[in-house]
Amino acid sequence: MVTLDLRHVASPAVRDLLNLVNHADFDRTQQQIERLGGCTEPVRLTGHTTTVDTTTGEVLRSYTTTDEPTGSLLTTCGNRRSSRCPACSRLYAADTYHLIRAGLSGGKNVPDTVRTHPRVFATLTAPSFGPVHNRPTTSGSDIRACRCGTRHEPADSLLGTPLNPETYDYAGAVLFNAHASALWARFTIYLRRELATRLGMTQKAARAVLRVSFAKIAEYQKRGLVHFHAVIRLDGPDGSTQPPPPYATVAVLTDAIRAAAPRARISVASDAIGERALTWGQQLDVREIGAFGSDTELTDQAVAAYVAKYATKSADASGTLDRTLYCRPCQGRGATLLPHGTPLPCTACDGTGQARPLPRLAVARHVRQMIRTCWELGRLPEFAHLKLWKWAHMLGFRGHFSTKSRAYSTTLGALRDARRDWRTEQARSHAGLPEHDPDTTLVVGHWAYQGSGYSPGGALLAAHVWHRRELERRFIAEGGCG
Repeated sequence: MVTLDLRHVASPAVRDLLNLVNHADFDRTQQQIERLGGCTEPVRLTGHTTTVDTTTGEVLRSYTTTDEPTGSLLTTCGNRRSSRCPACSRLYAADTYHLIRAGLSGGKNVPDTVRTHPRVFATLTAPSFGPVHNRPTTSGSDIRACRCGTRHEPADSLLGTPLNPETYDYAGAVLFNAHASALWARFTIYLRRELATRLGMTQKAARAVLRVSFAKIAEYQKRGLVHFHAVIRLDGPDGSTQPPPPYATVAVLTDAIRAAAPRARISVASDAIGERALTWGQQLDVREIGAFGSDTELTDQAVAAYVAKYATKSADASGTLDRTLYCRPCQGRGATLLPHGTPLPCTACDGTGQARPLPRLAVARHVRQMIRTCWELGRLPEFAHLKLWKWAHMLGFRGHFSTKSRAYSTTLGALRDARRDWRTEQARSHAGLPEHDPDTTLVVGHWAYQGSGYSPGGALLAAHVWHRRELERRFIAEGGCG
């Protein structure tokens, strides 16, 4: 191998890339990065694995990371946020699409008869905590002037921010985000009660003939508050494999949802902010989902695509951050405890508990105030269980972005397992190994976490892989031939 003099190359990333390209095992390095599909923050593992035939003691396959050019094995980060890893988030969105679609039209161990079950697409929003800049419309869908007197453009940074920040209820907004998941759980309880009432049954009798299945996704509005989009479906008592009774119709389900949403509420009390009743907003949208190929715009395919689109977004879509703000060494407490219990101010954050000082955050004033409110409320004993300082970058929301009931459809874990099994089988076939028999084959291995991310040159290669695959996807989407 020729030794290169790269002292004249100013960019460290380019120097590292040239070193990689001229490495004797560059093809293997490139193969690893290609396999990750453009993942921006891969996990680096060290270790080994050995496949043994237990009947003969023969070693069928042996692998160790010491044979890799970089001394480690790269695996995808699996982050669902598009702002953190576009490649892995795209895969997460695809899995979410198939999960939602299976619960609407069948597949993935869900019978296709599920498409005949009553199902609706519901959106539950947050209430008002003060007037904000918006784009109101007329009955003819023409844009009217905001209360401030301006007709805002769609990309106007003022949209969603308070007209009067001094009177805006920031404490209420943060507490709503923090309790949104609990409020959804309360809503589902009332929904089952309302269904039983409309069917003229006791709740026990209704459970014997009816099951409510759902899948939901959280989305941030421009004002920094979460709302939920949910597919809600009626099944028989055994779930998706059984239809509900004929009298459990879409109309009954819609009526029950509209009655249950206003009943759901959570009360919080604090000496600092008084008593609050957290409820859903008045804007409640419930629409029937039509079968694919029907005249309606809201088909099962359209709903699945819509939900998958928002599955990869997070609070950063509303202008905030996608990483935690609390100081890791002191876990946001501002101090560490000595063995005898004496607090020692954290030197990493100067006792603030913040990894980055709030005034220095590159966010809008409204977002910064919501983050500051999270931090202030999180210090109060009555709200300590909410861990608002930990979820300040999420503006207080600490729930999962996508959840489903047990009987709705398959799971993301099952989809990942199926993909892993497929890849394992591909690797086995490529290596020429016999089919795996758990009774006669033993796999022994040990893995350790080494770190995450690429070398500077590896990051350039990964960016090239992502860019090339994006061009290929766009070409296919626009009707190009492969």
